[in-house]
Amino acid sequence: MLQRIFQKYTGFLRSLKWVYVLNNLLNYKYLRANKALYKRLGLHKSVLSPIGSTDFSGSASGELPWLDQPNAADALEKHPEFQTMEPALQTKVRQFLHDGYLILEGFYSQPDTDALNAEVDRLLGSGKTGFNYTGRKIFNLHEQSSLADGYFFRHPEILKLLSFLLGRRVIPFQSLNFVQGSEQRAHSDSIHMTTEPPGYLIATWTALEDCTETDGPLFYYPASHRLPYVMTTDYDSGNTRFTIGNTSNRRYEDKIAELIAANKLEKKQFLAKRGDVLIWHANLLHGGEPIQIPGTTRRSMVCHYYAEDVFCYHEMSQRPAIIRHQGH
Repeated sequence: MLQRIFQKYTGFLRSLKWVYVLNNLLNYKYLRANKALYKRLGLHKSVLSPIGSTDFSGSASGELPWLDQPNAADALEKHPEFQTMEPALQTKVRQFLHDGYLILEGFYSQPDTDALNAEVDRLLGSGKTGFNYTGRKIFNLHEQSSLADGYFFRHPEILKLLSFLLGRRVIPFQSLNFVQGSEQRAHSDSIHMTTEPPGYLIATWTALEDCTETDGPLFYYPASHRLPYVMTTDYDSGNTRFTIGNTSNRRYEDKIAELIAANKLEKKQFLAKRGDVLIWHANLLHGGEPIQIPGTTRRSMVCHYYAEDVFCYHEMSQRPAIIRHQGH
C-alpha cells in the first residue's frame, strides 16, 4: 500500500493530495463505513476526498468528551464506575481531568518489558519491521507481534480505563515503537490524528526501560489540553486545493512554541521507570527532549486510540483515517 511506502518516502509526492486519494481508493473497503458518519455530520463529499477541519461547520460538531465539559468535575464524582475505583486510581483520574494526563506506575513488569524489547530487536534484525523516514519510529509493530498487540496495544485494563476517560468504547488505532527518543518539538496529537467532534483521541506511552535526563525524555505541559485546538487554518500551513504545504509541520510547531510562551506554560519531564504508563489527552502538548549522549536509548511504545462512532481524520495531511480493526 502507498501508506507503507510513504513511511520511508520523503519526496515531492508526499505533498500531492491526489496521491492520498489513490491510497484512499485502495482502502475503500475500510473507508466506506464513513458514509453514514458523513451524512450525520452534513458532509457532502466523497469518502475518498481530502478532508480537514474546514469541512465541518459549527452546527455539524457534536458533543465534547464528558471530561471536557464544564460540569465534568461534578459528573466525575457522581459517576458509578468512578465511585467503585480504588482511591489511588480516583486521584489519578482527577489529575487527568485537571492536567490532561495520568501515570500508572509500574503497570508492566520487567519480564514484560524485556520480552517486548527482545521482540523489537528480533523483528528489526529479521527485516520484518523497520523505522520510518524519521529514523526513530516503528509504525504498527503490533501487526507483526502478538505480544505487542495483545498485551500492550490491547491490554484489557488499559482499554477499560481509556474508555472510561473518553466516555465511549475506544478503538485501538496505531502504535509506535521507539529505540531512541523522538527529539520531537512540542505538539498536540490532534493535528496529526483528529476527530470530529474534537477530543475523542487518547494515547498511552509505555516506558520499556528507565529514562534519564540525558536520553531525551518525554516532556509535557500540564493543563495545556485546555488550550484551543490548533488546526491548519490557525497558522500559515501552505496548503492549497491540490497540495499539502512542504513546511506545514515546522510552521505548526512554531505556532505551538508561540502558544507555550504566550501562556507561560510549565514544562515537565517524564523521567519514567521501566513499566510506567503515561496516559494523555488528545490536546496535551508534549514532545521529546534532545538526546545529550549520542546513541543513548529510550525504548518506549506509544499507542493511539479513537473513540467509537466518531469521525477520524488527519488534519495536517487532509486525509481520512484508515481504521482496519474496529474490535478490541
